[in-house]
Amino acid sequence: MNYLAHAWLARHSDAAILGALLGDFVRGPPPADAWPAEVRAEILLHRHVDTWTDRHPRIVTLRAGFGPYRRFAGIVLDVYFDHCLARDPAYWQDEPLAAFCRRVYGVLATHRAQLPPRLAALAPRMAAEDWLGGYRRRAQVDAAIIGLAGRLSRHGERLRACLPLLRTQQAMIDRGFDAFFPALCAEVGRVRAGKGSGPHPHDEEP
Repeated sequence: MNYLAHAWLARHSDAAILGALLGDFVRGPPPADAWPAEVRAEILLHRHVDTWTDRHPRIVTLRAGFGPYRRFAGIVLDVYFDHCLARDPAYWQDEPLAAFCRRVYGVLATHRAQLPPRLAALAPRMAAEDWLGGYRRRAQVDAAIIGLAGRLSRHGERLRACLPLLRTQQAMIDRGFDAFFPALCAEVGRVRAGKGSGPHPHDEEP
């Protein structure tokens, strides 16, 4: 999952949003003296979401569709799934996308002095260019992936090579998101309720 999806899954509180966004930037056990308990819990949940997503049969099937580039397909799917989430009004009935994005940017701005250096550097650009809200536009997916490819130290051309495959398989990936994301929401609910992780479904059809 990418930034928008992680933040949306943590939308019940600003502290949870902060932890969800820190998940990609804090290594190892989150220190108790640096972050409150709710933030630390969401950092760990972020990691669980990423692992659970990578192992999910539908995601495995979708990655396989990228053939020799399937190693990079997870990055492409993460970004594209933010687009799927942003464009679907069903997910924005309680809080409109634009308002939610402003809230996320505000959380990052409020805590900027505490953020890891890489996130502290990204946060102002994220807000100024509205990275999260921009995902409602399909063109933002290609722009984000091209930008990521340019920042890779190696194999950026392989990530860019995923874009034509994303176009040809887009309808199948859309169906995969529609089936997968509710299952992920249910998994997050189980973990937050202290009921542990649920089993992966065995239906591998995209």
